[in-house]
Amino acid sequence: MTQQRLGGAEFAPETTYLNTAASGLLPARTRAALRDELDVATSYGTMGHDYFGPADAARASFARLLHTTPDRVALGGSVAVSTALIAASLPEGAEVLLPEGEFSSVANPFSMRPGLRVRTAPLEGLADAVRPGTALVAFAAVQALDGRIADRAAVRDAARTHGARTLLDVTQGAGWLPLDAREFDYVVCGAYKWLLCPRGTSFLVVGEDAPQPAALHAGWVAGADPMQSNYGPIERLAEDARRYDEPHAVLSYAGAQHSLALLEETGVAAVHAHNTALAERYRAGLAELGHEPLPAPGSAIVTVPGLADAHERLAEAGVVAAVRAGKLRAGFHLYNTPDDVDRLLELLK
Repeated sequence: MTQQRLGGAEFAPETTYLNTAASGLLPARTRAALRDELDVATSYGTMGHDYFGPADAARASFARLLHTTPDRVALGGSVAVSTALIAASLPEGAEVLLPEGEFSSVANPFSMRPGLRVRTAPLEGLADAVRPGTALVAFAAVQALDGRIADRAAVRDAARTHGARTLLDVTQGAGWLPLDAREFDYVVCGAYKWLLCPRGTSFLVVGEDAPQPAALHAGWVAGADPMQSNYGPIERLAEDARRYDEPHAVLSYAGAQHSLALLEETGVAAVHAHNTALAERYRAGLAELGHEPLPAPGSAIVTVPGLADAHERLAEAGVVAAVRAGKLRAGFHLYNTPDDVDRLLELLK
């Protein structure tokens, strides 16, 4: 008998879906909201009846999940744009420290910004690599490639000791890993993975004590009164993080408010316990089969060398996983069950 999903009736995938590290599944309530919004768009335009309401609800929900306040949260469409805003705010010659092999949406904006000195270090030694003169340490809470969890406290403390600022990417952790945005200067998040939102949904958190970057891409939504900020230079920007808002995609945020509400109702602690238990079940089964995953203790993402050739066989059986850098990657989320783990292991025999 199929075991109950933590997400309950919100999910009934036709596949055994283990690829949340690439993109998440939409809950039923989110799908219904998107359909409703599409109906509105066919008669009332693509800004809907209420352009700001659903987006502000999503902003508030994300803030609660990350233990911050809505006035610190800006809405966007991609992590790379938010990261580029922070990169542009750094002075000429500033040193930015990154983990080796960091995801491109975090690494590229700093590498592409002329005049910055970008340095890398192994993730495990990132805290030790912070030095006097380091301006910013930018890193992911969870590595997308192999699921390794960064020692966030050690990096944060080392940065504070040397007067460096921090940027934390929570794209692979928000929704299942307990996180507190208040511990870092800047937080970026793509919400279409573990937060179960549609593509085109992302968030930027600007800490209260962090240097406030210039609102370089400020459009009409960044004004203190957006409806009075349509023509010419904006006379008065929003006083809070809304000044960094991008004009948001209505459909994305119409769905996001419902996905984030589901995660709030379920609770990050419950999702964390569920996901990590499934990942441990998978690791134990791999050991019995003679396979050793890459080290990533406590992670919901499990990546295994030597199994890339199983990907096609899994896909034919309706099991959706991923191959990254020649390794098989699986991620376990609230819509997965022990039955999903056992099915995967059976197919890997």
